Amino acid sequence: MERSMLLLAFASVLLASSTLASAAIVEHSFHVKNLTIGRLCRQRVITAVNGRLPGPTIRVHEGDTLVVHVFNESPYNITIHWHGIFQLLSPWADGPNMITQCPITPGRSYTYKFNVINQEGTLWWHGHVSLLRATVYGALIIRPKSGHEYPFPKPDKEVPILLGEWWNANVVDVENQAQITGGAPNISDACTINGKPGDLYPCSQNPNQIYKLKVVEGKTYLLRIINAALNNQLFFKIANHKFTVVSVDASYTDPYVTDVVVIAPGQTTDVLLKADQPVGSYYMAARAYASAPQIPFDNTTTRGIVVYDGAASSANPLMPALPAFNDTPTAHKFYSNLTGLTDGPHWVPVPRQVDEHMFVTVGLALDRCAANATCQGPNGQRFSASMNNHSFQFPTSLSLLQAFFFNVGGIYTPNFPNNPPLKFDYTNPNVSNNTSLLFAPKLTSVKTLKFNSTVEIVLQNTALIAVENHPIHIHGFDFHVLAQGFGNYNAARDSKKFNLVNPQRRNTIAVPVGGWAVIRLQANNPGS
Repeated sequence: MERSMLLLAFASVLLASSTLASAAIVEHSFHVKNLTIGRLCRQRVITAVNGRLPGPTIRVHEGDTLVVHVFNESPYNITIHWHGIFQLLSPWADGPNMITQCPITPGRSYTYKFNVINQEGTLWWHGHVSLLRATVYGALIIRPKSGHEYPFPKPDKEVPILLGEWWNANVVDVENQAQITGGAPNISDACTINGKPGDLYPCSQNPNQIYKLKVVEGKTYLLRIINAALNNQLFFKIANHKFTVVSVDASYTDPYVTDVVVIAPGQTTDVLLKADQPVGSYYMAARAYASAPQIPFDNTTTRGIVVYDGAASSANPLMPALPAFNDTPTAHKFYSNLTGLTDGPHWVPVPRQVDEHMFVTVGLALDRCAANATCQGPNGQRFSASMNNHSFQFPTSLSLLQAFFFNVGGIYTPNFPNNPPLKFDYTNPNVSNNTSLLFAPKLTSVKTLKFNSTVEIVLQNTALIAVENHPIHIHGFDFHVLAQGFGNYNAARDSKKFNLVNPQRRNTIAVPVGGWAVIRLQANNPGS
């Protein structure tokens, strides 16, 4: 017995040593500085990382430690958010400005250090101050540990596809103008694929303005698609080709075959692309899915080119037929058909016992215009946003995490409500006629959860100001998407639709236009 225990202990030490040996410290330096770049017939100064748009792709293996030294050589405050990383025992490295850290001011530096634990797939990083993430962003790719394989056929090549937006103006000025006027920020002037607008835009027919993906007939490519746009959900297609979705938000899915990907800001989708068409050239294209046409949006199309090896240089690429900008049935079909890979790495079964229920309304709101000002929002007021009639006010002296850690009062209140203070017909298009529902107070309120408790959240869209879809990202957690639907959520009716067996897991969800989504998560990550 003693010898068996000794052998068991020795085997455990060997296992631990092997695990440590396979992990690595991956180190990068980010120099955030202004860069002059030409797009759409003009030169513009943008803020970027290491002189690139998009910024550098970070590649790690599950279990590695990532260290990134950020040097702020720009004229603006900056932080970097590692979108989707759990930050287990390192919440101070998450990056949201005045939430987990104060900003890195111009001329200063900050080092992010965290372990990549229990995650593999495609995530991304981006600036988390102002609208700077429009140009401060890049891919974060987590491969399986050494000796471990993907739960799908190994691709011949992996390709990051970052979808973004481009403004012919300084995005900081765009935000400042909106803050001054109270109106919506100016819409973008173009969409981009890997920083390039494509040949449908002015002065963009030059090959260096068009992203090209070279493929070999018969080969399989893993496209790691990231929506880095600020505002727009996007449809993405490649002419005459189909995709097999294998992962979303760094969580493996059952294989799902589709000819269109729908992806909200912040989301990632991994697809296998088989180069199985006749040798030639094919456009890849993306355009906005805009569910609220009364709200201005960037109604343009970006496109790149998939070029087969051996294709004639004179060949005219085929163009995919993209869905209409308001094609909600296609968007809902895509989102609702995804399921989790229950026998894949890092699968977490759905917690069955729920400790806390929340019902959170999500929508637009108004803030009152100052008496001596003229505002350009609806009804002469200022645009705002609301969750359960709370519009978030950023702290100014300490970050929330710092205030919590040092028990400093007066920074926030732990009273974010579990339910909206006033119930109403949330998706009735006439609800905006009730002006008492439109104004949301500015509050720095938070919701505290007990460690390891399971919380179920109904995210209910409203028709206040406009009916539209809303992406919701939860930092530090993945969650199960139990169900999605339209209209007002009804527990007696809609809870019967819950998928408790193999729901998709995400860190960012697109709450359907004029509808709802139900998610469930376990609060097992202190500080997030």
